[in-house]
Amino acid sequence: MPKVLAAFAHPDDIEFLCAGTLALLVQAGWELRCSTLSGGDLGSPSGTREAIRNRRLKEAATAAESLGGSYAWAGLDDFGIVYDRDCLRKVTDVVRGFAPDIVITHSPDCYMLDHEETSRLVRMACFAAAVPLYETGNPPMSTGVPALYYSDAIEGKDKYGRPVMADFYIDIASTLEARTKALACHESQREWLRSHHGIDDYLLGSKKMAQMHGERCGAIYAEGFRQNLGHGYRQENILGKALHRHLRFRGKPKGPLEKT
Repeated sequence: MPKVLAAFAHPDDIEFLCAGTLALLVQAGWELRCSTLSGGDLGSPSGTREAIRNRRLKEAATAAESLGGSYAWAGLDDFGIVYDRDCLRKVTDVVRGFAPDIVITHSPDCYMLDHEETSRLVRMACFAAAVPLYETGNPPMSTGVPALYYSDAIEGKDKYGRPVMADFYIDIASTLEARTKALACHESQREWLRSHHGIDDYLLGSKKMAQMHGERCGAIYAEGFRQNLGHGYRQENILGKALHRHLRFRGKPKGPLEKT
């Protein structure tokens, strides 16, 4: 059974950015692991960090289960996601512990440093996971470096407000309901987003984001991705081939992998 790991910063990031695609992969027979680097301990206007973390970890596990997958916390905290030796070792251990074929993480360009640092850590962890002499709690992956993909930036823009465009999109019209159901598992976040971000209906906001990306590729709802094609990383578009029936490109209703 092929495996996909979604490794993002906070509980609910996965559901906002790629849950529709993950649901499609599960339907296609893939094993899913959802992981957040942080437990989301600052994601509330009040309460203790421990209590907030405990609640959000439970919500994250419930959301992953609703998508047909499992959940793992990397052991970091909000605003404590930094590219350093200790964090890299923890993130690499998460990757090794699941040994995925595909890893999906945050866009390198996003509004929040927790997201950008997560992108850097996961990028390096995918490479480090196959290095024999790099020691973590789990043994090195014998299957080599997994294929690495970056999801959309939040609101489809970087910290300067410039558009961040995907290389390809996955049509998620058939799994939008599953994506919304998974996001709704994060019940604690409506109060937080309303108080700090000025967003009341985050479920509607998620749907609007999927609509925006759908408009870019001729679909009703879509999620966008870019593949890390640097030296040493997988060059084959495994995600695109696995979901070729749902593959879309900017300005085009269907892509060339549709025929494979």
